[in-house]
Amino acid sequence: MKTKLHLLYGGKSAEHQVSLQTALAVSNALDMGKFDVYPIYITEEGAWRSGTMLEGPAENVQQLKLEDGGTTTAPFALPSVEDAGQQETVVFPLLHGPNGEDGTVQGMLELLNLPYVGNGVLASSAGMDKVIMKNLFAQAGLPQVGYVHFLRSEWEKSTEAAYDKVETELGFPCFVKPANLGSSVGISKAKNREELGNAFREAFEFDRKIIVEQGLEGAREIEVGVLGNDHPECSVLGEIAPKKEFYDYKAKYEDGDTAMMIPAEIEANIDEQVKEMAITAFKAIDSSGLVRADFFLTKEGKIYINEVNTMPGFTPYSMFPLLWKHTGVSYPELIEKLVQYAKERHTDKQKIKHTF
Repeated sequence: MKTKLHLLYGGKSAEHQVSLQTALAVSNALDMGKFDVYPIYITEEGAWRSGTMLEGPAENVQQLKLEDGGTTTAPFALPSVEDAGQQETVVFPLLHGPNGEDGTVQGMLELLNLPYVGNGVLASSAGMDKVIMKNLFAQAGLPQVGYVHFLRSEWEKSTEAAYDKVETELGFPCFVKPANLGSSVGISKAKNREELGNAFREAFEFDRKIIVEQGLEGAREIEVGVLGNDHPECSVLGEIAPKKEFYDYKAKYEDGDTAMMIPAEIEANIDEQVKEMAITAFKAIDSSGLVRADFFLTKEGKIYINEVNTMPGFTPYSMFPLLWKHTGVSYPELIEKLVQYAKERHTDKQKIKHTF
């Protein structure tokens, strides 16, 4: 019997367009002989639109907006437990950023008792908040660069004191980031106090909390894909070599102004350490399904974990799928594996006793 797969995409996030591109890529890669695919689109205003079963791959992003034939509905357009019982059903959240990748949608799916692809509530929320994530990594003993964080209210009350703290504890260069956003949105590199002020203002446009991280001059950016549930596995390693000063949103999604080297040219002992650290990070936030773990490698051979992304870029040309392609797992196979992991995790959760 085919699996009924609900693609959930769009969302109220600065990464709305990224989500649409991801949904288009996934719909084109699915084997319609194995899946009955139903689109559910969340507009930028937060309205939900459900569509009829796709007869074939979506032709373009506009089609996925369901403006012709889509039904405006509530989140409960998602299948009920009773509906899911008639046909093996899985929800595939292809949402990036807040209100989708941060545990909110995952919590709703848990309440509906539906199998879904990717990380659960805890891992999603911890992985979205860079401050909480780094605190958990520190608890797990993973080496990281120095960092400080601020709330908008703290910054507005003591602006110069915030800049003083960054200069004293981290120095320049440093990176200023919204705490709860991905795809390099709102990130700036600051090399002096004036740039630091501009970076703070930009980051606070996207979040009420920001994080400032110490810059590592000349460090290589290494990434690895992690796949699985209780027994995760790592892909080959890749390296990001941006032609600009850092790998920002435009370099990722607009001008392609970067190079991805897969596999990365790394010594065997470094390769092994990175993979061990990636598994530790995966388990530290209680991940399931997938993460992409990002690291810095200094000229001296020191490895620092930067972050994990619980819903990494997922088009066929994004780093995570490319890492697995070079490991021997094609894009369609990767999607099928993730659906299978979703089913396994859901089955495992049904074993939990809910009454005394």
